[in-house]
Amino acid sequence: MRGSMGNHSPNPMEHRLRLSGSLPSFVDRWLWERPSADARYISDLDINWVDISESLSKLTEGQDKIGLLNFNESEIGRWREEVPNSKHVVLHLDSAGKDVTWESLYPEWIDEEEESEVPVCPSLPRPKNYKNSDIDLIAVKLPCRKSAHNWSRDVARLHLQLAAARISASAKKDRPVPVLFVTDCFPLPNLFTCKELVTRQGNAWLYNPKLDTLNQKLQLPIGSCELSLPVKAKERGYSGTPHREAYATILHSAHVYVCGAIAAAQSIRMVGSTRDFVILVDDTISEYHRSGLAAAGWKIRTIERIRNPKAEENAYNEWNYSKFRLWQLTDYDKIIFIDADLLILRNIDFLFGMPEITATGNNATLFNSGVMVIEPSNCTFQLLMDHINEIESYNGGDQGYLNEIFTWWHRIPKHMNFLKHFWEGDEEEKKVMKTTLFGADPPVLYVLHYLGLKPWLCFRDYDCNWNVDILQEFASDVAHKTWWKVHDAMPENLQKFCLLRSKQKAGLEWDRRQAEKGNFTDRHWNITITDERLKTCFEDFCFWESMLWHWGETNWTDDKSPTTVPTAPAITQTALPSL
Repeated sequence: MRGSMGNHSPNPMEHRLRLSGSLPSFVDRWLWERPSADARYISDLDINWVDISESLSKLTEGQDKIGLLNFNESEIGRWREEVPNSKHVVLHLDSAGKDVTWESLYPEWIDEEEESEVPVCPSLPRPKNYKNSDIDLIAVKLPCRKSAHNWSRDVARLHLQLAAARISASAKKDRPVPVLFVTDCFPLPNLFTCKELVTRQGNAWLYNPKLDTLNQKLQLPIGSCELSLPVKAKERGYSGTPHREAYATILHSAHVYVCGAIAAAQSIRMVGSTRDFVILVDDTISEYHRSGLAAAGWKIRTIERIRNPKAEENAYNEWNYSKFRLWQLTDYDKIIFIDADLLILRNIDFLFGMPEITATGNNATLFNSGVMVIEPSNCTFQLLMDHINEIESYNGGDQGYLNEIFTWWHRIPKHMNFLKHFWEGDEEEKKVMKTTLFGADPPVLYVLHYLGLKPWLCFRDYDCNWNVDILQEFASDVAHKTWWKVHDAMPENLQKFCLLRSKQKAGLEWDRRQAEKGNFTDRHWNITITDERLKTCFEDFCFWESMLWHWGETNWTDDKSPTTVPTAPAITQTALPSL
């Protein structure tokens, strides 16, 4: 290799064009604009050859044979000049069909149960001349159109990275081949992970992938167009490394989800999982509430909240980027994140065998982050933090942001994160089917995710979503009853964390009166409340009926903790490193 890659002398024509201020390299532009070139794959990035040299110097083994993918003829010639002692193999990859769009790779809906069709992903051509080629390094030039809103949802960009992964895993029999990406934008962080990043020099990213994990990822569908796990699979015999795997959730800025987190932990133990539970909490969660979480089995980690820089002050999403702290749980290899408002009805430990990001579909091309597999890593955490000022979240929250970072994700059946929700367009048959699933015994669903008003914030007699017209799409007495079965299986000292505050009782009565005034036809407002929590008070102020006299005013506070604290084991707390 030359001592400096920056001393290349252009030919006379190229030299005159550069001096005249023309576009960088007339030759490059002419080669790219040939009729046979596919514009989707073209990268107009000027290669910094000094960065390439610096990157290659980090390799511990020689580069006798270098495979080149997606470079134009001028750049290929430059590679040969700058690394003259290596043999250069030009790798051939046909373009994806014009009908292959991101939406076809990541459709909003697929027929998971195969009732009318078997979902099949579009095919992406594979590289042609790499097998048994004994390549020592793969260099790939990736397009990156940062000016485009969806630069990370780029079919050509995904195709080239999957092709590079396939070559890396197959070019040698005993080990993967290092991959050098030349690009303005970070490569797929869950295909080529930051743990495997040897060095980054400017626009040059050098990876040394792990063969076993790379092969596992290449066996998955190329998008969410097919399930990565079959919907009718029997309980799997996954064993894994239990001490390196954990369920995790997060509570910040609000104590009202403490009961939900306790019930979620109870549900996991009820289905036979022995994995750790880890909960991230900030200093707004009181010692009293922490005692209940610890008694339920949660290992408590104290965090500093992360503010969403694009959120308004005191908005619901102001601190929800705190979820990024999950990637700092590096004493675990795999985390199944679960929202605190769901129940695990069947064992999902087998999901620990899936890679980051494994999740159910949400809407459009996006995944739902309520249940997802992640792989903790401090460098992934840093990647998330590095872009919070530039990346726009579609919903202003953490789910939207994570969908911009992890555009390559793996679909699991919706039964593994089934939303308690009736769509406006649901036919009666569909509603009956969902209701049956909510109450099936033995359960059919793996996870039931409670949207709308949460069961522990309602009286146990019925789902209080019925009493709010805009929330009736989340109402199900059957699903409500399923949650209360788990609650009733909890030890009595944990049930105390699900008592209703006076303010909440007043709110429920207000909604009931509004439903009565509106004469809601479901007539839940006419059901007599028998829930013992109605008459149980643990606060200094118990006359909740008086709150209704001035309902809507904000002249009382709701930040008091109970004066009676149940006996609980010592709390195990660990502080995560702050920024």
